[in-house]
Amino acid sequence: MTAQGTKTAFRPPEPRLSETEFLGLAERLPDWSLEYLAGGTLIFMPPTDPLTSRRNSLIVHRLTAWADPVASVVSGPDGGFLLPDGSRMAPDAAWFSLPRFEAAQLPGVRFPVFAPEFVVELRSPSDRRRGLEDKMESWIANGVQLGWLIDPIDRAVTLYRPDRDPEVRSDPGEVPGEGPLVGFILSMDRILS
Repeated sequence: MTAQGTKTAFRPPEPRLSETEFLGLAERLPDWSLEYLAGGTLIFMPPTDPLTSRRNSLIVHRLTAWADPVASVVSGPDGGFLLPDGSRMAPDAAWFSLPRFEAAQLPGVRFPVFAPEFVVELRSPSDRRRGLEDKMESWIANGVQLGWLIDPIDRAVTLYRPDRDPEVRSDPGEVPGEGPLVGFILSMDRILS
């Protein structure tokens, strides 16, 4: 096991965990959030601090207020995804098409192989920026169309898109959506401060 800030990484002896094994491990560790990377590394994350949680709640709330509740889904940091490369990750916020998700579902499988169209990762005081940048690149490599890394520490938002270099916006007052999120505008009020 290696410590990374308040996160801990562990590579189990088995290179792949089944859905049942992963969920069983999560059940035994109810106070931790777990992610499972494509190479087999498990990431254990304790709860975050109240101010980061507040920022995340604002992001999820603002995205939910914009989204069409019939045709799309917004999930928060407790919503995980099984990605095409085999990793199991949970963004701080995600938006995806409900019909697209329903088409991916399989009988008896809780987590179908599926990448949301849009994800947000929010940097907390204990997060290393490089680790979040790697995670954002993994989201895009697995089919996410748009990702935002929101960094209150550096007061910046970095946009990730397929086949483009990340774009850093310093201290923006708002960030407009594009691609799958056309029409959404995220006010940075109380998120970057």
